[in-house]
Amino acid sequence: MDTLLDRLARHLWPLAVANLVANIGIVVTGAAVRLTGSGLGCPTWPRCTDASYVAHGELGFHGAIEFGNRMLTFALTAVAILCFLAALGSRHRRATRLALVIGLGIPLQAVIGGITVLTDLNPWIVAGHFLLSMAIIMVCVALLDELRSPERGAAPPLPRWLAWATLAAGWVVLYLGTVVTGAGPHAGDTDSPRNGLAPVTVSHVHAYAVYVLVALTVVLLVVALRGGHRWLATVTALVLLIEVLQGVLGWVQYALDLPVGLVALHMLGAALLAAGLARIALAVLPHRAGLEARADGVEQPDGATRSP
Repeated sequence: MDTLLDRLARHLWPLAVANLVANIGIVVTGAAVRLTGSGLGCPTWPRCTDASYVAHGELGFHGAIEFGNRMLTFALTAVAILCFLAALGSRHRRATRLALVIGLGIPLQAVIGGITVLTDLNPWIVAGHFLLSMAIIMVCVALLDELRSPERGAAPPLPRWLAWATLAAGWVVLYLGTVVTGAGPHAGDTDSPRNGLAPVTVSHVHAYAVYVLVALTVVLLVVALRGGHRWLATVTALVLLIEVLQGVLGWVQYALDLPVGLVALHMLGAALLAAGLARIALAVLPHRAGLEARADGVEQPDGATRSP
């Protein structure tokens, strides 16, 4: 007789996809909170106000936006729990560990989000809140790679080191993006502090880091093509496309004085970039197709699969 875990195991792949989509989505909705000036719409945490866990009419539009974003965390948690239970039911040990890490990251993210509210949206803590989301997205991609990815051996040293250098440069770009945000006008609330750095200066430093990232990605793509590493070349080309689009969008929003719509798109692009960077790093690692936890199979101790 099928147990609940057995039934959930058949839906492990769509639940893993939903995990990634939900974690990218929460980045975009978090951006909406900040860009609408609603970061302190609920002025305390974990309650929305000192007297209530929910927003009320006196908090107005900003309270509704901030409270709505907080409620999305529960949906994110539900998806993460279902994904973990599905991985547990599949008896796929590595997938279970990855799903557990994702699930544990969500309450940690909620706590850091609460600290940002309690510190009146301190830009350095807001940066940590964003970077943790990027890390969770990368783990979501690792879970997808574990479940379904082309069979491959370990890449040779040159493309492997280039891939890891690209990942490291990408993290620098993401971090410097938070520094630019912390110096800019979109604080999340009119009374929130800025980091005190010159926006023009940090924007140019961020741009230089992007140039390094793009250069490394181009070199990696050339090496992958010349070495016949088709999967690595495919994912690298897609990441290069994201980088170029992000770069164009970044310059346009800078030239137009940071309109909120373009900034929101740039945040979405950052989440996609994080996912792509994880894909590149994973593409140079070995992967055995026989270890996949498929929706129609359950992993055996020897790595084979059988139908549940």
